[in-house]
Amino acid sequence: MIIDARQIGDISLLETDVAIIGGGPAGLSIAQTFLGGNVQVCVLESGDHDYDDDTQLLYEGESVGIDYPVDTSRLRQLGGSSNHWGGYCRPLDPIDFEKRAWVPNSGWPISRAELGPYYERALPILDLKTFEFDDPSYWLSQQGETNLAFPAGRLYARTFQFSPPTRFGEKYRADLKKSENVATYLFANVTSINAEENGRTIRDVSVRSLVGNAFTVKAKLYVLAAGGLENPRILLYSNNVMKSGLGNDNDVVGRYFMEHPHLSDFCDLVVRDAAQVPSLFQRRQTVDDTRVKMTFVPNESFVRDHQLLNASFTIGLAGEYGNEEPDGFSDYDRERRKMLRAAKSLLRGEGGQENAEDGYWFGVGCACEQVPNPDSRVMLSDDLDVLGLPKLKLDWRLTEQDRYSVVAHTKSLGYEFGAMGKGRVRLAIPDDTEWPDEVYGGNHHMGTTRMSDDPKTGVVDASCKVHGIDNLYVAGSSVFPTCGSANPTLSLVSLALRLADHLAERLEV
Repeated sequence: MIIDARQIGDISLLETDVAIIGGGPAGLSIAQTFLGGNVQVCVLESGDHDYDDDTQLLYEGESVGIDYPVDTSRLRQLGGSSNHWGGYCRPLDPIDFEKRAWVPNSGWPISRAELGPYYERALPILDLKTFEFDDPSYWLSQQGETNLAFPAGRLYARTFQFSPPTRFGEKYRADLKKSENVATYLFANVTSINAEENGRTIRDVSVRSLVGNAFTVKAKLYVLAAGGLENPRILLYSNNVMKSGLGNDNDVVGRYFMEHPHLSDFCDLVVRDAAQVPSLFQRRQTVDDTRVKMTFVPNESFVRDHQLLNASFTIGLAGEYGNEEPDGFSDYDRERRKMLRAAKSLLRGEGGQENAEDGYWFGVGCACEQVPNPDSRVMLSDDLDVLGLPKLKLDWRLTEQDRYSVVAHTKSLGYEFGAMGKGRVRLAIPDDTEWPDEVYGGNHHMGTTRMSDDPKTGVVDASCKVHGIDNLYVAGSSVFPTCGSANPTLSLVSLALRLADHLAERLEV
């Protein structure tokens, strides 16, 4: 059933088996596993089915580090940020789970192999059909194309599959509405997760709507699934017993905020003949009823040898350069054409004509792994929202190690295309300690309630249970100890399914 929490009257206490705070991809992935069973589940969603201005204002906060849109990077409605998700799907790489000596605070307490079965189970949830991410030939062969050779040995190809994208609120609305064991409350804002006096067990959750009515939810098990920014905020302001916040005995909650640094105009790739680059690298295409696109990722041995972070690059045809200057030809276009002409003897190919058309420019997109940095963090602001709760304060920070890896992998892209004799890359990032003027994220909020076997370095354990609290769990990308370079949705849904199995075991169902 779906219930408008503003209309429930004077009910003072709701009792259930599992209370899930947040109706986004993580929360609804867990809830749907219990549909039709005998476990009673309560989903508490702050928003409505659709976007609501007053509810969205609850996401207002401040950014005191790298400028970041803390409010518009999330959506507060059923389905959460899946409502503006682009559909990018790729699993984390095996190396992302490893403890790497050159990456401070790295290492997951679980492996990629342990998460493998849940990756498979996540596919239908995201409306994908096959776990073909690591072998580009599966897709290229169906297009009659062959993979690029990578003679420099620095990069290889992997695959992005694209969810339609799945809008979780729309996908599960009908099932949630008719469900007898999963109750979904809209406009239900959690104002506190309340611990027993010993601080080791959650007693109940306080809920209030924006029209003022309030009630309490009491459950056997609680799951916080409100997103990578809101999860730590809720834990920090839930301090009725533990004054530093729940799970924050070691001052870890909110720390290690990670994003995938995105850069614009950080390099140019020019090629003599666009036809020499397989079309699946150039643009998304439908293959076997699935939208796919190839991405460049660093060779793991190269990453280890040079002690770099992970990264991924995508390219897209953005311009064609001939001998004539069309209307609107910019100085930036002229710079690209100069680069083409400088490399003409290498790029025009055997038998090419001196006056032949210059070539093609590809735009390059990059997502790079960020080092888990304890000083990059979510905190509470002194300002309060309309519910009287502290707003969020984000201090996003990047390091020289992050920047160095971006530069190194961008050079690798140039080395590979140069070695293939297909193109040239002009690096536009200064090769010193300065980041470009504009750095932005991908709305990927990770790491703020990180997973670790050691309570001194993490908020949750390998089962996603908050250290020191026996019935509180966290779901979503906030539990990622490291972020890799793959978009987080596929992995966070997989982790949510793994958590759902653990909850079922605890409830003995």
